[in-house]
Amino acid sequence: MRSGGKILVEALLANGADFGYCVPGESYLDLLDALYDVRDAFSLIVCRHEGGAANMAEAYGKLTGRPGLAFVTRGPGATHASIGVHTAMQDATPMILLVGQIPREMMGRGAFQEVDFAAMFAPLAKWAAQIESAARIPEFINRAYAVATSGRPGPVVLAIPEDVFEERSDAPVAAPAPQGRAGVDAVTVRALHDELAHAERPLLIVGGGPWSATASHDLAQFAQANTLPVLVEFRCQDYLDNAHPSYVGELGLGLDKTLADRVRDADVVLALGARLGDVVTDGYQLFHVPEPKQRLLLVSPDPDELGRVYRPAVGVAADPAAVIAALRASPPIEEQRWAPITAGMREEYRRRGAATPHVVRGVDLAAVVRELRERLPRETIVTNGAGNYTVWVRRYFPFHEFGTQLAPRSGAMAYGLPAAIAAKLLHPDRPVVCFAGDGCFAMASSELATAAMYNAAILVIVVNNGMYGTIRMHQERRFPHRVSGTDLANPDFAALAQACGAFGARVERTQEFAPVLEAALASGRPALIEVIVDRHVLTPSFTLPEGAA
Repeated sequence: MRSGGKILVEALLANGADFGYCVPGESYLDLLDALYDVRDAFSLIVCRHEGGAANMAEAYGKLTGRPGLAFVTRGPGATHASIGVHTAMQDATPMILLVGQIPREMMGRGAFQEVDFAAMFAPLAKWAAQIESAARIPEFINRAYAVATSGRPGPVVLAIPEDVFEERSDAPVAAPAPQGRAGVDAVTVRALHDELAHAERPLLIVGGGPWSATASHDLAQFAQANTLPVLVEFRCQDYLDNAHPSYVGELGLGLDKTLADRVRDADVVLALGARLGDVVTDGYQLFHVPEPKQRLLLVSPDPDELGRVYRPAVGVAADPAAVIAALRASPPIEEQRWAPITAGMREEYRRRGAATPHVVRGVDLAAVVRELRERLPRETIVTNGAGNYTVWVRRYFPFHEFGTQLAPRSGAMAYGLPAAIAAKLLHPDRPVVCFAGDGCFAMASSELATAAMYNAAILVIVVNNGMYGTIRMHQERRFPHRVSGTDLANPDFAALAQACGAFGARVERTQEFAPVLEAALASGRPALIEVIVDRHVLTPSFTLPEGAA
């Protein structure tokens, strides 16, 4: 006979769990006590905010392909963590959120911090449920792992009442059944191959999940053998080495007009895992709804995605990694009429990455990103949240290996810092750099103390322009010269870092950055460099008029 908390820990370990991220709560004290006994086998990372814990779990899921675990308490704890669940759902990331719930006998009375979590998380998660007895914990945990990793991966939320953690049971814990993935048959592979062979202007779009380093290798081999141009979904730049001759750019926010025209002009588009949502399709403008003029070959691990918005010419419900592996094994297409188009798109991509905006005041952010690009190795993991500052990262920092870009396709702020901490704890020998705007960083700044507590020697670049820059850009376009609700008065971020026990420095001129970077990297501690940028330069291509800032 063991407590529900003990049974839960056994079930998690049986599923291969090794990390968990939490803010403690009285609703799951028995679980915390059970984790004490396995502290040599399981790393429990104590965070400063449930949003940070959920984002760390989501980042773990992105990096490993296994569900990231977050433990939070009821009411405000779970609602704080909901942003990480939303990101996992949007980004196809395996994740499990475990919520301590009020005791069963109090439910339905409006008790302290009572929420119906199965109802609350139903639209945010692949599966949300409540475990009503300790004896059923192994069953629910095994199912949670299966749901989180099957088909199109995503989050699972399980609420566990406080008294279920305390309840004793002799429930056996068994290892889960092997996880299977939907393969692809030879006839379908032949059909996809023939569609590409008959094309004049083919295009590959990759994204979503599940994906892996092996899939990236297969993609690189297949694209090179057939000189096919490859575009990646928003914030999936690490799916193909950006130095590869077939890599031609990212379909994301602020889409370049030349690249948009290339997509519209394609006659055959093979989409591997990408959802083709509004960001990827420039507001559903690149493909006609519901019948694209391009022949759309859509491969998705989730059959519900086939025909959700677009009616594909060929729809394949299969693991995109299995499909690209099968295509790689196929003979190269004999007549590659599109080779000059691929070369032209590659040159257009190169020119976009070479252009630099004119900066009069403050730090040239393009120069900062390029300095980091030259100074850091290929395996560096780069994280960010949301904001206009990310445009510089996307444009000027090339990604060469799968698993080196951690960024929320959900567009969530406050993601970069927690994600960087999770990445560094998982890969202590690899450099990890977090980019954050001043507004983005302030939302998660308390997790800098978490980084110091665990000596996670990440590097944080805080881009400070004293405003919510993305919203100011949209505001200026719609309501010019009527600034409302977008200015920020910031603390001294470098001093804040030092107060947490991290390296902290402030850079106000471009030429100051390189020596400060060397000092930060040599410190052996978490490090933060605050860079003061020109308020007028909101993106590499959008600048406010003089006097407007």
